[in-house]
Amino acid sequence: MIVAVVGATGTGKSELGLALAERLAARGVRAEIVNGDAMQLYRGMDIGTAKLLPPERRGIPHHLLDVLDVTDEASVARYQRDARLVIEGILARGAVPLLVGGSMLYVAAVLTDFRFPGTDAEIRGRWEALHVERGTTELHLELARRDPAAAAAIGPHNARRIIRALEVIELTGEPFSVGLAARDSPWRPYRQLGLQLERAALTPRLDERVERMWRLGLIDEVRELRDRGLERGATASRAIGYAQALAQLRGDCDEAAAIAETAALTRRYARRQVSWFRRDGTIEWLDALDPELAQRAEEHVLAALVAGDGAEGAP
Repeated sequence: MIVAVVGATGTGKSELGLALAERLAARGVRAEIVNGDAMQLYRGMDIGTAKLLPPERRGIPHHLLDVLDVTDEASVARYQRDARLVIEGILARGAVPLLVGGSMLYVAAVLTDFRFPGTDAEIRGRWEALHVERGTTELHLELARRDPAAAAAIGPHNARRIIRALEVIELTGEPFSVGLAARDSPWRPYRQLGLQLERAALTPRLDERVERMWRLGLIDEVRELRDRGLERGATASRAIGYAQALAQLRGDCDEAAAIAETAALTRRYARRQVSWFRRDGTIEWLDALDPELAQRAEEHVLAALVAGDGAEGAP
């Protein structure tokens, strides 16, 4: 069985994943952690993604961290393939895969029968040309007209994925969100634990997290990544925090403005995560501030392992 730990940015998923793995190990159940955060796939993108560095991983095996260069383009389809291979290896070793992260489509692509249609260079080229002419906002409005569910899931700022969704709609004649409905069919038995936190408590945590990124040296990290080609990376260069740090380094804005924009985008992204995960009826929700959180998570997992029943898909 796969166990996923999901939720919005800043709710403590990484810490719970570690605690859960340790508690299972104390009961003789081995667990290994699989990264479910798209930006943590990138080597060197550490501070801005709150990535656990090797000394912080407490000897627990972690997979799919630092597997891409910043010039590589992240792909949900590629991630699905790689993550499933890793998970099959973990299961073959008799261990429990803990899929930990908040990248919504990435997690769904692993857990469920999420399939990816082909591509058409001509169709994509037309949408890319329209993007140059009209901009991301106009394309997102077009996607919302054609497929409101996909527009809500993707958000208004991710031009690459908006273009891909429009390409798929034209190519298949079906809404892009049809793929999202694959959450009704699990790839393997799974259980999802979701961390929830009221907005009044989450917002200050997110703002403090962004300010801490700059205090810990995000600008130096981005300066080094820029030397390794970050600005050429179609995915990495647009990551929240990294795009703003690049703008600061170019002199397009000062530090205060970069921090303010990063905080605003982080809050917006967290709202999208909450909305997405709330629509998934297979998630068992836990209070992120519960002092007994790790114990409660362990109880959920042990009950599922004893019963041997994974999710049959969202109702």
